[in-house]
Amino acid sequence: MSDIIRIGVVSDTHGHVPNTEQAVKQLREHQVSQVIHCGDIGTGAIIPLFSDWPTHFVFGNVDKEKSHLQSTIEGLGQTCWGEFGEIQVGEFRIAFTHGHDTVLLDRLSTSGAFDIVCSGHTHVASLDIENDVQLLNPGALYRAKPLTFAIIELPDLAITHYQLATET
Repeated sequence: MSDIIRIGVVSDTHGHVPNTEQAVKQLREHQVSQVIHCGDIGTGAIIPLFSDWPTHFVFGNVDKEKSHLQSTIEGLGQTCWGEFGEIQVGEFRIAFTHGHDTVLLDRLSTSGAFDIVCSGHTHVASLDIENDVQLLNPGALYRAKPLTFAIIELPDLAITHYQLATET
């Protein structure tokens, strides 16, 4: 039996530290081993909240201070991918982008190169399967009802959405 790997997926923090702190607390409780942030980080204050794990960040449409965010991300030893990123965890290939660039999102989703494609932007949690690709939107940690994030469990490819325990 192989070990379960849990990957946290968040999006649309928009610089809201209290909601992000609550999500980080819950990610810690679920014992994730790494995190994907699907953009709209908002401010550099969000980045150190993810210091417990390797975290992969992409930019969203509200991330105007890209050079500041990138230097903060890299300065804290995390990974800044720009507009989209991709990682391989075991046999699974995961792509992530914010989702505001619908052409890029469609290209990632239909390329056949990925098992999971993560995106945010809509502030609505969803999970769809198209052409054997899991299309995951974790929802948002700001300006959403409810406030949500997701966890991917591998190798079972189980994806679950979670609500913040307390919303501020």
